Amino acid sequence: MTRQTALQTLIGLAQDDVDTATQKLGRVQRERGEIEKQLKSLIDYRDEYHTRFTESARAGMAAGNVRNFQAFIDTLDTAIEQQRRLLDQATQRVEAAKPDWQRSKQKLGSYEVLQSRHDEVQARKDARTEQRDADEHAARALRMRNAH
Repeated sequence: MTRQTALQTLIGLAQDDVDTATQKLGRVQRERGEIEKQLKSLIDYRDEYHTRFTESARAGMAAGNVRNFQAFIDTLDTAIEQQRRLLDQATQRVEAAKPDWQRSKQKLGSYEVLQSRHDEVQARKDARTEQRDADEHAARALRMRNAH
């Protein structure tokens, strides 16, 4: 296996790692977004419910209805707190996935730099070989012309 082929293999493997890390990061970011959206919906619903209750209470309300309202608000508050904890956990998963993605990108970038340097060295070698061949061809042609 030549050095270039080995390097290309490493680049391919590193690209696979980047793809995997990107997919994982995207998945945990989407999950976090969904959890955040659900939290916002719960908070909005609680606020709307509280506003409706306040408007109804101004007109007068039975004590049982007040207790039912408070119990429902307590249930919503509990659900909101649970959702906030889920959001914190999802945020931690996103933050944990970022360094993995960054490391895989950096590794791929390093291999690509090595490949680029290798390509530059090879291009210079090829250019020197072409120049030498062209010089030899010109010298041969000159010798043949001088010989005639």
